[in-house]
Amino acid sequence: MRLERRETQSRLMMLTAPLVAILVALMLAGGLIALSGASVPEAFRRIAVGAFGSRLAITETLTRATPLIFTGLAVAVAFRARVWNIGAEGQLYLGAVAAVAVGATNPLGLPPLLLVPVVALAGAAAGAALLLVPVALRIRFAVDEVVTTLLLNFVVLLFVSMMIEGPMKDPLAFGWPASVPVVDAATLPGLVERSRLHAGLILAVVVACVVQFVMSRTVFGLEARATGHNPAAARFAGVSVGATLLKVAALSGGLAGLAGAVEVMGVKGYVTTDLSPGFGYAGIIVAMLANLSPVGVVAAAVFSAAIFVGADSMGRAMSVPSFIADVTVALALLTMLVALLLTTYRIRR
Repeated sequence: MRLERRETQSRLMMLTAPLVAILVALMLAGGLIALSGASVPEAFRRIAVGAFGSRLAITETLTRATPLIFTGLAVAVAFRARVWNIGAEGQLYLGAVAAVAVGATNPLGLPPLLLVPVVALAGAAAGAALLLVPVALRIRFAVDEVVTTLLLNFVVLLFVSMMIEGPMKDPLAFGWPASVPVVDAATLPGLVERSRLHAGLILAVVVACVVQFVMSRTVFGLEARATGHNPAAARFAGVSVGATLLKVAALSGGLAGLAGAVEVMGVKGYVTTDLSPGFGYAGIIVAMLANLSPVGVVAAAVFSAAIFVGADSMGRAMSVPSFIADVTVALALLTMLVALLLTTYRIRR
């Protein structure tokens, strides 16, 4: 048996591949649930009810999907240009720290209409600056950005720990490692009463649409795709590959940094070392599930968030291990990769 590259890819196959991959992943997850001794139909019912069965469940799912949209977009943009950004987690945390650094005080007395975008831009700038370093090292010295971006995650977490134990420590936290909170004028308004859902969701959807337009309808998007497909051909066509990679890094890191800033302004209000339960790493899965489509990232983020939120509910109700959610999302990634492989190649005997 061998793999033979398809001459053309069916649009129907490309559109249905993610759905088939998710269905297969859910079937495999059902097998794990059955092995734990629980009823599979009841477990899936609990997941659905836990994620979408009430107003609170829906708002929690969407709240959890918001940072996943930003980190998924960050990874999708980078991967399209073959910039292997594994450091969205670190960029998220640095964006959160920058947001607190700017938003904890409001010395100019800016109104919320001005202070909120300033704080968000500070977070995006910090994330962008963090990714520019490994990409510049790749361009200048051919340093593998997979290693540098991954290691920077741990460096940033240590930096965050130092900041919230030192210069940014909240004296009213009773020794708990937390930063000072941002002022009320730097927080995002809520969308639904008595819930954590905030305006960051609207911002995330708007940003996804803008990124979709930029990547598909602008010269920069064309240059980024060309650089990702074939850098030599792109260079021959007159594209400045190095400058394009730096622009992609700035956009990708900025989106991940914006995730941290929005999480601070919309949910927490301050920074702790458990601000993110792995939103940066989950962004890789979200981007792959969306087949690197910026608009598809929104649906993939909601799916992943629903699995996490619903699995928590299922675990509490049925004593099924909560790590089933992590396994399900990981299975979705694996089945999606297989589906993408089969849309590109056919099996020949």
